[in-house]
Amino acid sequence: MTASHVHDRHLPTEHTVPAGEVGETDVIVIGGGPTGENVAARAVEGGLSAVLIESDLLGGECSYWACMPSKALLRPVHALAAARRVPGAREAATGELDVAAVLAYRDSFTSGWDDGGQVEWADGADITVVRGFGRLSGVRQVEVTSADGSVATITARHAVVVATGSTPSEPPADGLADTPHWGSREATSAKEVPARLVVVGGGVVGCELAQAHSRLGAQVTLLTPGRLLGRMEERAGDLVADALRADGVDVRLGAKLAEVSREGTDGPVTVTTADGEGLVADELLVATGRRPHTADIGLDAVGLEPGSALEVDTTGVVTALDQGLDQGEEPWLYAAGDVTGQAPLTHMGKYSARATGDVVAARGTGKPVDAQRWGKHATTAQVAAVPQVVFTDPEVTAVGLTAKEAEDAGLRTRVVDLDLAVAGSSLTAEGYTGWARMVVDEDRRVVVGVTFVGQDTAELLHSATVAVVGEVPLERLWHAVPSYPTISEIWLRLLEAYGL
Repeated sequence: MTASHVHDRHLPTEHTVPAGEVGETDVIVIGGGPTGENVAARAVEGGLSAVLIESDLLGGECSYWACMPSKALLRPVHALAAARRVPGAREAATGELDVAAVLAYRDSFTSGWDDGGQVEWADGADITVVRGFGRLSGVRQVEVTSADGSVATITARHAVVVATGSTPSEPPADGLADTPHWGSREATSAKEVPARLVVVGGGVVGCELAQAHSRLGAQVTLLTPGRLLGRMEERAGDLVADALRADGVDVRLGAKLAEVSREGTDGPVTVTTADGEGLVADELLVATGRRPHTADIGLDAVGLEPGSALEVDTTGVVTALDQGLDQGEEPWLYAAGDVTGQAPLTHMGKYSARATGDVVAARGTGKPVDAQRWGKHATTAQVAAVPQVVFTDPEVTAVGLTAKEAEDAGLRTRVVDLDLAVAGSSLTAEGYTGWARMVVDEDRRVVVGVTFVGQDTAELLHSATVAVVGEVPLERLWHAVPSYPTISEIWLRLLEAYGL
């Protein structure tokens, strides 16, 4: 795809410092996405100085190519669909979407792919921003290559935190690497909606962007080798598949990408599946997952394997590196966010960043560290209570363990499933379709996993997250009375179905 089809990014130099002028600081953070920003901010709030190194837009993937622009594309199309499900409003919502206005709305949330506001925020937070590509070059040392090719080394007095996020992972299909195509960045920053779009991948990105482009007028075909939303409860993926098909998306489960070719850089793209079927489209979006971005950040310079996830303990310390902890030395290398391979979600990256920034500041200023389960400096929720929303219509919201994950963990469980049919949902939309699942640890009588599927269920998720994180006994949860008539009434129905 040529540059004219996607928005350019702007990297102003105001409020940034050349790498060669830094020399030394308390904490170096490599990667200026939401995770890196939060690590640096918490370290500074804790009394240390911090340098934040970023070669692209400060604010990272979420702000410019993922969470924000994708949700801005989805919100107008879902709002119109919701209006058409309510008598009276339906009769007023008779026009078509203004696609140009939707794309302009999307652009407003990315600040036109200009990170000047983010850099100004960092400056106001006393974070030193360095534009350049950071690589580990030794113990507490980071080498920074600037856009002009100059190289400088910055040394950390206390810690280096790797927050380089993740990078797309694509299947080994013939011709794919040599064929211009979309990844999530191109799909969320495109200047126009293609007439025909093939989406490869049935995960969150594939489902959300397939629905967004379909409702914006594209003819969409979605190919996935398995089921949709494979890491979530199976029923959730089935309901999303039904909704996509109702929108006109050609959802093909069990379809594997085999070959890709294109006429020039802007001509039609031909996609061939493993069973020999050929599809022709104007654009191809490959959304088959992401992997930790560690291949070129200098891990080999400190004895670590490039390309692998940086495994960490509950305080963010990189565990594969001998940091002298057995001798009572303070660790110096940390990692947070997607680069660890744990819970690759923006809010979880920010959560781990807050804990990591706090623990770096505590160790750097001689304060005690609380790393016990659910302690101030522990990232317990990274494995025990990860909340997630898939912003399709219907929304899929989940926290904690799926029924299978709970079983695999050796828990003695009871699973309660219900259609999401309460007074609040019937008022929300005519013919409301939804589903709820509650997974209970029978030995402790606490909720360990919840999934909700349906329109507007995202706002239910935090109640489920509190129940899981708080390990609230069912008998006490029974006294959390949901307001009537709201969709939250599903909590009452789930507990009644359980037997309370």
